[in-house]
Amino acid sequence: MSREQAAALAGSGKLKELWQRIGFVLGAFVVYRIGTHIPVPGVDPVAIAALFEQTRGSILDVLNMFSGGALQRLSVMALGVMPYISASIIMQMLTAVEPRLKQIKAEGQSGQRKIQKWTRYAAVVLATFQALGIASAVQAQNINGAPVTLITGVSFTITCVMALVAGTMFLVWLGEQITDRGIGNGMSLIIFAGIVAGLPSAVGGTLELARTGEFSALGIMLLIVIAIAVIAFVVFVERGQRRLTVNYARQQRGNQMMQAPSSYFPLKMNMAGVIPPIFASSIILFPASLVGFFGSDSATGVAGVLRNISTMMQPGELVYTVIYIGMILFFAFFYTALVFDPKEIAENLKKQGAFVPGIRPGQQTARYIDGVVSKLTLVGAFYLAFVCLLPELLIVNYNVPFYFGGTSLLIIVVVIMDLMGQVQSHLMSQQYESLMKKTNLTGKASGGRRKRK
Repeated sequence: MSREQAAALAGSGKLKELWQRIGFVLGAFVVYRIGTHIPVPGVDPVAIAALFEQTRGSILDVLNMFSGGALQRLSVMALGVMPYISASIIMQMLTAVEPRLKQIKAEGQSGQRKIQKWTRYAAVVLATFQALGIASAVQAQNINGAPVTLITGVSFTITCVMALVAGTMFLVWLGEQITDRGIGNGMSLIIFAGIVAGLPSAVGGTLELARTGEFSALGIMLLIVIAIAVIAFVVFVERGQRRLTVNYARQQRGNQMMQAPSSYFPLKMNMAGVIPPIFASSIILFPASLVGFFGSDSATGVAGVLRNISTMMQPGELVYTVIYIGMILFFAFFYTALVFDPKEIAENLKKQGAFVPGIRPGQQTARYIDGVVSKLTLVGAFYLAFVCLLPELLIVNYNVPFYFGGTSLLIIVVVIMDLMGQVQSHLMSQQYESLMKKTNLTGKASGGRRKRK
C-alpha cells in the first residue's frame, strides 16, 4: 500500500477500527503488567525476591521469562499462560489420534467451541497441579532461618492455589479477548509482552556487569552483534519460501486453445512458527513442577529422582540440550501436520485444473508435496533449534542475562512480523471494501443514467 492510499484511508476514517484494535491490545498489556505486580496473599515479597536470586541460571528462568517476571515476585499471574499452552498440546495430540475428537473437530465452529472448552478445563487442572507444587516448594524454603511466607499450612496452600489458578485463567480470557477484539494471536502477544517487559532490566543488568568489570566492553559489542545477526537470520528464514511451479490446463477461448500462464504455490520453510520452542519449553518446565510438589529438599525416593532429573534439565546440560532439540523436532513435524494437509492441497489443485510439472494430479501430487514439506520442516526444525540453543549456550558459558536468549529473540521477532502482516492485511481489506463500495455506487449511477435514457 502506497502512502497516498494510506492517507486516503486515514482521511476517510477507515483506520479508526484499526486504531481501536491497537488501543485494545495496548490496554490489555497495561492490565497484564499491573497483574504481574500483585503478589499472592500470604508471602513476603522481599524474601521471595531473595529466594529467587538463589536460583538464577536454572530452568525457573524460563518460566520467569514467559511470565514477564511474575514468578520472581510470586504474583497472581506467576504461572502465565503456560498451563493453557500445555493443555492445548494435549488436546491437539488427542484430536490427532482419537476418532471421536476428530469427528467433533470436523463439525466446524460448534466442534471448535467444544474442544476449546475442554482445553480450558484441562488448563485449570494443570494450573492447579503446578500451583500446588509452587505452594509446597515456597513453604519449605526459608531465608536466613526465616520463612518466606507469612502464613503456613493448608490455609496458605488453598489461598496460593486459588490465586494462581485465577490469575492463569484471567490471562487465558484476556488472550482470547485480544484475539477477538484486537490484532494478532492473544496468547502469543501475552508471552511477547512478558518478554519485552524484561528487556530493560536485562539491558541494565548487562551494563552493570560491564561497570563492575564482570563483563567486558568487547563482550557487550559481541552480544549486540550476535543479537543483530540472530534477528537478521530469523527474518531471512521466516520470509523464505519454496515455490512449487503450478501449470494450468489449456483453456478454449473462441476457436483457439489458450495456454494459461504458469503460477506457483508458496511453501514456508518454517510453517510451525514459534509453536515448537514454546511447546518444548512448556514440557521442560514439568519436572520443576514435580520437584516442587513432592518436596525439593529430600534426596531419596521419588523426590530424589525428580530432583536429579530437574538438575539434568538445567540450561547448558547435555540432557537438556538433547531433549530440547528432540522436542523441537517433534513439535515442528506435529504442528505442521495439523495445519497443512497435502491431500487437501492436491485435491484443490486438481479441481482447479492445475498440476505440478512432471507430477500426475491427485495422489502422486499429494505425495510429492508431502515430501517437499517434510524436507522443509526438517530444515526449519533445525533452524529453530539452532536459534534457540546457540545464544543460550553463550549465556551459560559467559553469564549473559537470560533475556538475550534465542527463544526470547525468536518469539519477539516472529510475533512482530506476524503483527505487521495482520496490520497490513487489515489495511488492504479496508482498501478493498472502499473500492467495492465505489464500484457499486458507480454501477448504480450508470445504470440509472442508462434507464433514464
